[in-house]
Amino acid sequence: MATSTADPGSRVAGAAPEPGVTPRGTPPPLRRADPGPSARLGAPPPSDRLRGWLVTAAVVLIAGLVRLIDLGEPTDRGTPVFDEKHYVPQAWEMVRNGGVEDNPGYEKIVHPPLGKQLISLGQLVFGYDGVGWRIAAALAGVLTVLLVVRAGRRLTRSTALGGLAGVLLIADGLSHVQSRMGMLDVFGALFVVAAFAALLCDRDDVRARMARVVAEGRVGDTPFGPRWGVRWWRLVAGVCLGLACAVKWNGSYYVAAFGLLCVLWDVSLRHRAGVERPWVGTIVRDLAPALWALALVPVVTYVASWWAWFGSETGIDRHAVGQQIGTGGPWSWLPDPVRSLWYYHGQALSFHENLTTGSAGAHPWESKPWTWPMGLRPMLYRYSNDAGGCGESECVSAVMLIGTPALWWAAIPVLAWGLWRAATRVDWRWTAVLVGYGAGFLPWFLNLDRQMYFFYMMPVVPFLVLAVVLVMGQLLGRAADSERRRRVGLLVVSAWVTLILVNFVWLWPILNGDPITEAHWQAELWLPSWR
Repeated sequence: MATSTADPGSRVAGAAPEPGVTPRGTPPPLRRADPGPSARLGAPPPSDRLRGWLVTAAVVLIAGLVRLIDLGEPTDRGTPVFDEKHYVPQAWEMVRNGGVEDNPGYEKIVHPPLGKQLISLGQLVFGYDGVGWRIAAALAGVLTVLLVVRAGRRLTRSTALGGLAGVLLIADGLSHVQSRMGMLDVFGALFVVAAFAALLCDRDDVRARMARVVAEGRVGDTPFGPRWGVRWWRLVAGVCLGLACAVKWNGSYYVAAFGLLCVLWDVSLRHRAGVERPWVGTIVRDLAPALWALALVPVVTYVASWWAWFGSETGIDRHAVGQQIGTGGPWSWLPDPVRSLWYYHGQALSFHENLTTGSAGAHPWESKPWTWPMGLRPMLYRYSNDAGGCGESECVSAVMLIGTPALWWAAIPVLAWGLWRAATRVDWRWTAVLVGYGAGFLPWFLNLDRQMYFFYMMPVVPFLVLAVVLVMGQLLGRAADSERRRRVGLLVVSAWVTLILVNFVWLWPILNGDPITEAHWQAELWLPSWR
């Protein structure tokens, strides 16, 4: 029997060691190596820039074709449809009156001016018809698709998944209909997604700066970490949030939500880079610039959006001081136009607070927010049973605001999975998407007696799409997974995407008001709550 001569006390080769004793020369147990602070900052954005823009251009071209086809139809005998009847005439007044409404006879102007000014630009070019009052909304819908492609690409680090996000947004019924209506919500969604995309750019930009600091060994120069100077993308986000508020006040929810998200990102960045005191560093280095960019800049942008009102003589409540309100009092030191604007806002707020089911009665198509994630209560914008062109004597032409079920009905498990990932894996991508979704959805639970409608979910749709794409990305697997695993994932994702597209094509007639038979119309109404 051969024995080791390396050490007089060594055992026979192959003999089991004594319990609790580690044989000499045995390597220590393997431990997961720390990749270092630079690697912990996350993967960089995709490097295929040319391919990324080619995919973006192709998806945007498809979006333009889908959103613009037969844009001028249907109308209500040449007049606007549903709530277009509020905003389209107001926008036409802006065309005639230098950007401001000129009907002071009633207090029905209850939203800021920007959305109506954008509608008025289309009317200025194309006139007072269906194309004129919808072209701005259609272009906003197309731009939203572009931004979702770019945001999806940054979230997933995949050009293919970014393009897929744009395709899914094109195939969503709610986004499609609202992009073809002279209403306000599509503009709010555009600016919210623009702010979100800008914040993603800011996140990548600052992480690239931090990676350079780490590589140069300067991260420990102070216990608070480095200063960043001007963060231009964050300023862009602040302007976009102000513009969202200038369309509808619900943009303010995103100001708060995105501000909180940015603070979390800043703390995480300093912690991952190895900054000694990341929370204090965030407060000292980042908080004041964040308040400037994401609180003050939106306010300044919002006030500036009232430029036409300030410059007018006929705007609603433009000269409220001395008429509806007195010239004295503790706030008399403020300029009269500022006090008048404040009064105007109080009147608008009172309108919204009193727009309740109890005071105004139940609207036949109102819904409550717990029905929105799966789109259980859509809205009928237009219905006519005296149309022709379907091959029968009596045809139906209807426009229904409905989310594509193959996309929306998966919302609950998708969001539940996202919450799990965000809580257990601290996945920043899911945190970002859930913050965007929650900011447009959760605040509506604060006053359930208010009249509410499914189209309030318009700013939320892009975040639903991004959540679905994150799930699809996980189903597709990673490069390290087995070929069989990836093949099964590809099959599942392909089937899901195909189902969404087929579902969208099936809904096409009732999304666009195409004439169909009564039997076809009934076949489109899948649930009792859709009637």
